[in-house]
Amino acid sequence: MFQSLPAPAADPILKVMTMYREDAREQKVDLGLGVYKDASGNTPVMRAVKLAEEQLVAQQDTKSYTTLAGDPAHSKAVAKLVLGDTVPAARLAGSSSTGGTGGVRQGLELIRQANPEATVWISTPTWPNHFALTKAAGLKFQTYRYYDAESGSLDRAGMWEDLNGAKEGDVVMLHGCCHNPTGADLGTDDWAQMAQFCKSKGVMPFIDIAYQGFGDGLDEDAAGLRLLAGQMERMIVVASASKNFGLYRDRAGCCLVVSPEAERAAVQGSLETINRQAISFPPDHGARLVTMILDDDALRATWEHELAEMRDRMNALRRQLADALRRECGSDRFGFLADQRGMFSVLGGDDAQIDRLHKEFGVYVVGGGRLNMAGLTEESIPHVARAIATVL
Repeated sequence: MFQSLPAPAADPILKVMTMYREDAREQKVDLGLGVYKDASGNTPVMRAVKLAEEQLVAQQDTKSYTTLAGDPAHSKAVAKLVLGDTVPAARLAGSSSTGGTGGVRQGLELIRQANPEATVWISTPTWPNHFALTKAAGLKFQTYRYYDAESGSLDRAGMWEDLNGAKEGDVVMLHGCCHNPTGADLGTDDWAQMAQFCKSKGVMPFIDIAYQGFGDGLDEDAAGLRLLAGQMERMIVVASASKNFGLYRDRAGCCLVVSPEAERAAVQGSLETINRQAISFPPDHGARLVTMILDDDALRATWEHELAEMRDRMNALRRQLADALRRECGSDRFGFLADQRGMFSVLGGDDAQIDRLHKEFGVYVVGGGRLNMAGLTEESIPHVARAIATVL
């Protein structure tokens, strides 16, 4: 039976990780792996998470199942964090998910059940798993232009030209903030135009927000999707706690669905059925930590303070790298790096140039020049800037 299985394509990020580990040079920099790192190169357990875990160990008296949608308090807390007060509870269905990835798959499965003929419009570039998950859910997808690599900014003309091909009942997938991999986000006017577009075309927005708090602040990073949520009849939002709570391996995510009040019960039941057929009950440990932190004033204050430290560090590294490249290149060619937000940016470069960065300079970025800003340190920036200026 299994001898007929095709060999899966190698994951480019995992390939870069392997190359970095096998590189014996002392001067090497890992800018490929998509996790936050502190100045020491570690991905720490956040202080608020440790405090919440201590309380949980002392207080929790069962490991029994919660519900098919997870603990309702988790969805409620995440909805408040992401949506604020823009959507009444009577119009909001929700479920815990196995990380943001599981939530995206959950939302796509819901779309397939509701409208199997829908086309999902996905930006190029995007997180590669968006394509794989859409395909695995049995849905069609089309791409729309999003990023102008020459200017390091949005390709607005290309985006709207492509999206005009969407039909009623289609879905447009958007990054809530800190676009992965470009770091170039929609502005306030873009979000307002997106709301008008979706309403006029009968297109449903699907928002993947995996980095809330990494850009300009918790409320600032959610402002665009809140604008949409306040105007849309139907909408899907998937939130991940991997990055902003540091719960990577605990797989804490949430799928929220906005719908008319009369449809809410059917949507909620469908989310639960999707879970039942895939995982039965979603994982609870990470989700419960998120709930505890968001619902406790002291824990939340600790979390928000540390999140601000992480955000400030990444934005400072962006400015420092842009300044170093300005000195090396004698131009502002890479000045866009300082204006972008989140963990990632795209430098460009063909396969030969990326390979040269790896082999000659020990600077490990993913194909196309995607680099993780959190992998930089003040000490490594001069070397990285020289490598980029020399090769790109």
